[in-house]
Amino acid sequence: MNLKISTATLLAFATAILNAQSAATPPDLTGVWGIYRGGPGTDPKFRPPAPSPLTLKPEYDKPYQERRAKESAAAQRGEQLDNTSARCIPYGVPTMMAIAIYPIEIIQNPKQVTIISEAFSEVRRVYLDRPQWKIEDVAPGYYGRSVGHWEGDTLVVDTVGIKPTVSGYRGMPHSPQMRVTDRIRLISPEILHDQITIDDPVVLEKPVTYTAAFKKMPADYEMVEFVCDNNREYVDENGVVRLKLHDK
Repeated sequence: MNLKISTATLLAFATAILNAQSAATPPDLTGVWGIYRGGPGTDPKFRPPAPSPLTLKPEYDKPYQERRAKESAAAQRGEQLDNTSARCIPYGVPTMMAIAIYPIEIIQNPKQVTIISEAFSEVRRVYLDRPQWKIEDVAPGYYGRSVGHWEGDTLVVDTVGIKPTVSGYRGMPHSPQMRVTDRIRLISPEILHDQITIDDPVVLEKPVTYTAAFKKMPADYEMVEFVCDNNREYVDENGVVRLKLHDK
């Protein structure tokens, strides 16, 4: 039997094998990633897209807006109201993913992706290809329980079990039913996006989505230890953060 295979067929077959191998091998996210906001002349695909509206149910929206108004008024007076950092409380999920100018470090292996924030040295562990537990079976905490899986080149992370006292996105309130979904992927070898969707059927009218963008730091960058040991600030009877000038 004389079997002839054309060059085009062989090339197509080889390409299919390479694509299959590429799909089976997830991208390596390992490294230190600094906050990236883009700027004039930046390729639009690198910039984080605009967030969706934050729409709270009426019974939660009114106190939330009142709190925001008080914060704005305090800022105009040069004051700061009680907040997470003043009390040395961890930011938790999802806020820890993007805090001011502080970078995050990602350490990746086949069974787990570990995310470390330089601010407060917070650590988030994402267990790969494990089933998620029911929300009521997760002990509430700052970071909840995160499990992830790969969808092509995107790491999809499902997190539940964030206790309601943890400050939410833009300071939003949330219930124990809150679910956070991260979709983390490389936009380019140097740019990383984390699309975060928050769903809380108790507090939100509809899920809210926003994106944190990162740029890879130099390979020799070393994360700085950040331990919150704050004995200089206190919160007065009006909820204003004050600076302690001397020991009493």
